[in-house]
Formats: sequence, structure tokens, C-alpha cells
Amino acid sequence: MANSPSHTAGRLPLALIAGPTASGKSALAVQHAKISPKGMVINADASQVYADLQILSARPSPEEMQDVPHRLFGTIDGSQAYNAARWADDVKRLLARAWEDEETPVLVGGTGLYLRTLLYGIAPVPPIDPDIRDTVRDMDTDAAYHDLQHLDPASAARLHPSDRTRILRALEVVRSTGRTLPQWQEQREGGIADMVQLSPIILLPPRDWLRERCDLRLEQMFATGGIEEVAALMDRQLSPDLPVMRAIGVPQVIAYLRGELSRDQALTQAQAATRQYAKRQYTWFRHQPPTDWIRHELPLSNNNIDDLAIKLHNYGLTR
Repeated sequence: MANSPSHTAGRLPLALIAGPTASGKSALAVQHAKISPKGMVINADASQVYADLQILSARPSPEEMQDVPHRLFGTIDGSQAYNAARWADDVKRLLARAWEDEETPVLVGGTGLYLRTLLYGIAPVPPIDPDIRDTVRDMDTDAAYHDLQHLDPASAARLHPSDRTRILRALEVVRSTGRTLPQWQEQREGGIADMVQLSPIILLPPRDWLRERCDLRLEQMFATGGIEEVAALMDRQLSPDLPVMRAIGVPQVIAYLRGELSRDQALTQAQAATRQYAKRQYTWFRHQPPTDWIRHELPLSNNNIDDLAIKLHNYGLTR
């Protein structure tokens, strides 16, 4: 590895496997790591970081990890509000150690915000005035969205009117700083894109195949401990505003455990939420990353996973 073209060029090798949920990213990452010198896998999924969500986040099991080192999987307690900036800092430290030890790191996940923050940096938004933050967070979602349409129409246009978390964030930024979030994002800093030799692949299998996989996986999650996982979370009496409590599947199971939904209704709603999330991811990964990133549009299977891992490995050696 020390003599690879990436090192010769002064840029450090980094493989990246991204795509929507249930597209087969984890299996490909393990296979890529197994054929790479001292391969190791780093998580880039916002839900799989939480120790409390092994089943509902589809975090790889020890058997699925196949003795390949995995980092940032299940390392954060659900009581913490982990975010993209903190994740990027943690990954930078992991990458520095990996390269020093001549390991071959591969990032894998479907959280586009995490990947964008790591590669291209984060907007240097100053701390939000506490009074403004409290005022904004007490607002009704409709009122906040209406206010955002006047103060930051660009952000309002790209957000769904019910996306409360992002609406409030955009509104508190423009109220507190006098500048819109898109304006701050034009000054991103701290990204590593210029220092790495990136080997990226995006999995974009047929939508029908993906939807079927999402539905089947939710059925398996409900049948193999996902409900009990949420019950344990409820016992902790964590704030409902924490990311772990908003993860797909958690609100639906909570409603079931409280008697507000039947088990079948909770499953159906969780499946629908997963399909919607996968659709948003699919759209983001099709259009947002650079056009020279590899797009693989066939279903991942035992018949092509080896070839795809080799293709990604060779791509990194020739860039």
C-alpha cells in the first residue's frame, strides 16, 4: 500500500460505497475490504452509529462483518445527539490512524449529508443566539415554514413543508446571523476531498427490487427483535427529539407499544417510511455526487459482488 499510485501522487487512498438503504452496501464493503491490504470498514450511516439500534438500523451483525474490522458501528449512546460535523471529525481521526498503519479504509453508508460534510467541509455558521433558538423551536411547523419562505425562499423551496427539523434549522440561522444557510454553505471548510484519492461507487439497483428488499427487511426486523429494541429505548425515557427516537421504525413501533396502532399497521407504516427514505436517497445519490463516480444499476448478488469489489479496487489503483 505504501507504494500505491495514490501515495506516489501525495494523496491518500479512500474507497467509498454509497447508495440507498437495502441496496447491498454493507456486503460489498466487506468484500472490498477482504481483497484489500489490511482492509477496514468505516460507517457512514446516521442510524447505525447508535448502540441502541442494531436491528432497526440494519447494522451488520458480527457474522456479516466476517472478521473485517468495522469502525463507528454502534459506538454512540442513544442519549447523544450525534451529527454530521462530529461524525466527520471522528472519521478524520480514524483515517489518519488507518493510513499511518497502512490499512485500506472503505467508507460505507447512505447518509449523503455525512459524506458531503467529510469530503467538502461544513458551513462555518456561528453559534445561534439562545433566545432566537428557543423562540424558533417553540414555533408551529407551518408558521416556521411561512416565515422561512419570506426570509430564506431558497431553503424553503427545497424543503418539504413538514420537514420540521430542517425548517427550524434554516430559520434559526437566518434570524440569528442575518445570512441564509445556503449563503453560509458557499464557504464550506474542513473537507478532505483534495487530500484523498477517492474510489467511489454508488449502488442504484432497480427501484422495484429495492422496494421489495425494504419491505422484506422490515418484516424481518419486526420478527427478530426490532420491537423489543424499541421497548428498551422507551424504558430509558429519552427525549423524543433525539435522532435515535426519530429513526425509521422507532416512532411506528412506539405507537404500536402504546396501543395506538396494531402490529400490522406499525409494520405497514414503517415499510412506507423506509420506501420513502430510500426514494429520497436514490434521487440524491443519482444527481448530487460528481458525474465521474461509478454508478452500478444492477441488483447486487452473489454472482456479481466479487467482480464489483475487484472493479472498485482496481479503479482506486488506476485513478
